[in-house]
Amino acid sequence: MNAQPDPDNVGDYLISSRSFTEYRAMFALTESDLRGDILDCPGGGSGFTAEVANLSGARPIAVDPMYATPHHELAALVLAETDRGNAHTIAGAHRYVWDFHGDADGHHRIRRVSAELFGADLIANPDRYVTAALPSLPFADRQFDLVLSSHFLFTYADRLDHDFHLRALTELHRVARGEVRVFPLLDQAGRSLEPLIQGLRAELAAAAIDTEITTVPYEFQRGGNEMLVLH
Repeated sequence: MNAQPDPDNVGDYLISSRSFTEYRAMFALTESDLRGDILDCPGGGSGFTAEVANLSGARPIAVDPMYATPHHELAALVLAETDRGNAHTIAGAHRYVWDFHGDADGHHRIRRVSAELFGADLIANPDRYVTAALPSLPFADRQFDLVLSSHFLFTYADRLDHDFHLRALTELHRVARGEVRVFPLLDQAGRSLEPLIQGLRAELAAAAIDTEITTVPYEFQRGGNEMLVLH
């Protein structure tokens, strides 16, 4: 997961530091996608924003309630979380496909490098990291060319109900002038969420928000190789 609904209760949630290369695969990002105003919501401890900021014409912003934590403290916490996250992953290794990372050690290395990039950029460029939480974001309508959201919606469907998902997706759509891409479409245990997803798509369609489900070139959680796209 990239964030938690309650920023004062981080212990129940893993703070993940997914890398730029993971984002590219998870969201099927092309060179043309990585330009303009890009929102990562929730951003968690990912190094994505730090790396995208180095690309010509890209203006990334990450948003997460945990950014309210003092930044030096948060940088250290996120780095420590890579150890806890790796232990969690190893404990359920049978639920994962290891092709992308190679093995558990490769997974840990990728996440630690990403966490280090995040921490350094958070301290050096705090304006890129906005403290806020779904389903209410402090941004203007149609502010972002691309909105990305990973491992929050659907992942914690056991804690975030249908109404929360609908309000969150509608809010992400409000701040986007381009696409919203949400990944993955399984819960944290790897269970299918087809009734929830189809119900949400029907309500979004009734609000004139077109959606589609697209296969992406990334599968870590077994069966988790699809994203929901809001146009």
